[in-house]
Amino acid sequence: MAKNLIDIEDIPPQLANKVKQDLRFKTGNFVWRVRFNIPLDPHTVNKDTMYVTNSQNQKLRSYIRYDTKNEIIEVEPLEPYSTNEYYFLTITKNVKSRGGQSLKEPVQIKFKL
Repeated sequence: MAKNLIDIEDIPPQLANKVKQDLRFKTGNFVWRVRFNIPLDPHTVNKDTMYVTNSQNQKLRSYIRYDTKNEIIEVEPLEPYSTNEYYFLTITKNVKSRGGQSLKEPVQIKFKL
């Protein structure tokens, strides 16, 4: 059995059964894939509304792609994660649907490699 790519340390309870790991990744760095159940306004999907920070609250440079066909956002780091350091994936309430509706609350997932 394959080892998990990351250790998920903390996650909002309502998302516990929705966060899964997938061994398909492109660069050797862990790529977050976030699926939404409604179409998003592509102008609200960017480095200011979705990002990864380290334990010192510094944003990591990331490339963000939005697949409008499958409603999936990929957050790919442009710099490597450090082993045994905590990181946070944050999705702010500024991510909106095409109809203009914001997320009800921000999402933050704590993880480490």
